[in-house]
Amino acid sequence: MNEQSHEWIRGRFKVSTDPEKLDHAMIHEFLAGSYWAKGIPREVVDRSIDGALCFGLSEDGRQIGFARVITDSATFAYLADVFVLESHRGQGLGTWLMESILAHPRLQGLRRWMLVTRDAHPLYRKVGFRELAHPERIMEMTFPGIYERRD
Repeated sequence: MNEQSHEWIRGRFKVSTDPEKLDHAMIHEFLAGSYWAKGIPREVVDRSIDGALCFGLSEDGRQIGFARVITDSATFAYLADVFVLESHRGQGLGTWLMESILAHPRLQGLRRWMLVTRDAHPLYRKVGFRELAHPERIMEMTFPGIYERRD
């Protein structure tokens, strides 16, 4: 394990921030089929992993989940690409993954966390996320279908 990496262990499950333990092919396969990153190219996934603090969830050394945090490690964090394989859902692993992320030493004392989800609100509420207090203050710029238009 990289000396900058952190691990959390629960029985046969492990959450690790060690980049060497991430299964890029599995992460890409899941994300490319997801509603939020449909068709995402492998090189984009690799760049997104390289530019973030990533958390791999594994069972007996086989990756079964993932999340990444884009952060300045001082004031702000954006949570992205959180998933647990369907075969492993319903065991509390998503909640545990989130608790591990929120416990990471580099992510303490941040003023704001943000995320976007279509259907996982109950999971995020369990760990403290809430709907926007002032949605009129939040702006965005999106490019739907950007991955389908790539040559």
